[in-house]
Amino acid sequence: MSASFASALHAARDAAAAQHYPQGALYVVATPIGNLADISLRALHVLQLADTIACEDTRHTQALLRAYGIDKPGERLLALHQHNEVEAAQTVLQRLQAGQRVAYVSDAGTPAVSDPGARLVAAVQAAGLRCMPLPGASSVTSALSVSGAIAHASENQGFVFAGFLPSRSAERNSAIQRLAAEPRCVLLLEAPHRILELAQALAMLGERRVTLARELTKQFEEVTTHAAQDLAAWLQGAPQRSKGEFVVLLHPAPVPQDDDAAAERVLRLLLAELPTKTAVKLTADITNAPRNALYELALQIKRSEQD
Repeated sequence: MSASFASALHAARDAAAAQHYPQGALYVVATPIGNLADISLRALHVLQLADTIACEDTRHTQALLRAYGIDKPGERLLALHQHNEVEAAQTVLQRLQAGQRVAYVSDAGTPAVSDPGARLVAAVQAAGLRCMPLPGASSVTSALSVSGAIAHASENQGFVFAGFLPSRSAERNSAIQRLAAEPRCVLLLEAPHRILELAQALAMLGERRVTLARELTKQFEEVTTHAAQDLAAWLQGAPQRSKGEFVVLLHPAPVPQDDDAAAERVLRLLLAELPTKTAVKLTADITNAPRNALYELALQIKRSEQD
């Protein structure tokens, strides 16, 4: 453990120890996605306090705890992953009912989003026991925050988290075709050995902007945005571009403008600066709207301004 993390443990006790941590509760603890310094003070305190730490990989979590200077005997770590989550959840319930504080951590980031944990939480809630979130690092929200993907999406607010798409090409292509109709920002996850295949499949989206966020919070972090049809070529431009874990963000689909509404907006802008006939002619040239209809609209606008 480095001196900096020794100080962090002291700070965690000073900042968080006075708070209430009920027994018989499950603590869902977010851990760093790459940079160990991203752990929260409350997470450090709860990991020290917990009677049991349920985790996706006991070896990985033991190494993480040791990096922070937290000493937990192996018998206080409980493996709970996608292959045994239902069965291991029963062991967690038994320990909670005995009054233990149980923390759950995945290998990285916030549990129960893409990683295991959702079925555990559901089982704990169904038993009438308490689940407490300890927020922290998340590759999903981290990537979204630096993508600029929804900055101008006034009509398509929010985002959709789709996780990992199917690995088989036919199923993946079908999924992308469905996502092509989704107007909001879509977040995907992908592993390095499949990122090129995903990029090639996304080419069907043409000019739709896509952000690739690679190795977030790590030394070789990279965030870059391209048209979907250009992604594969960019990845093939240098070997390191396909390394690391990826968050892939499909920017919101452009909102098609109503032709009549667009023509009216142009006409109003030109009428404020030009004679009526000139404004109508230029609007027709710009929007391809019928000139007679634009002239009638211009007269209506003029009359409404005089009333």
